Amino acid sequence: MVAGVLILLVLGAAPAQAAGYRYWSFWKWSGGAWAYQQQGPTVYVPQDGGVDGWRFAVSPDGGRDAARPGTDADFAAICGATSEQQGRKRVAVVLDFGTAADSAGETPPGRRAACAVVPGNASSAEVLATVAPPLRYDSNGLLCAIAGYPKSGCADQLGAAGQPSSEATLVAVRDDPSPGSDGPDLGVIGGAVLVTALAAGAVWQVRRRR
Repeated sequence: MVAGVLILLVLGAAPAQAAGYRYWSFWKWSGGAWAYQQQGPTVYVPQDGGVDGWRFAVSPDGGRDAARPGTDADFAAICGATSEQQGRKRVAVVLDFGTAADSAGETPPGRRAACAVVPGNASSAEVLATVAPPLRYDSNGLLCAIAGYPKSGCADQLGAAGQPSSEATLVAVRDDPSPGSDGPDLGVIGGAVLVTALAAGAVWQVRRRR
């Protein structure tokens, strides 16, 4: 009888095992507090007088658990000096570039706010492009950088020590191999499928924020 041991090491593939992701989270000012945006910036169309917020941080993959912008929003203070224009809207934007601990070695710029004057049907992505270029996206349309920050990386998944997590590793150890067992090892195949599924799930959770 074959005695086999399958050791499955998944480093950072499942969200519960990771410290979080380094990314820009998207917020809106509502009811006197920051509320996590359930819609992506290319879909959401803010109204005149609205306030969009962005925060770069190492945050867990959980939406409402992400780090909020570190300052309150005041539309009047941000856009009060900007005149209204017929057929256009004013949207305030608060940018929080996070702390040095959130960065990947870069010095984060200071927080800032700006008032965008855009067409009435402009999305939050278009609002952001007006006041904080350059924006950087990955090939899947995920927002990676605002105002050129950060210079590299995109929603990097981090391990417990705050470093990019290792690739998932599968190690199979057989302590008593059977003669003639040249066929595929179903245990190894099953483990590989599990690793793939976990990794895909983690990526999907981040990609859904586009």
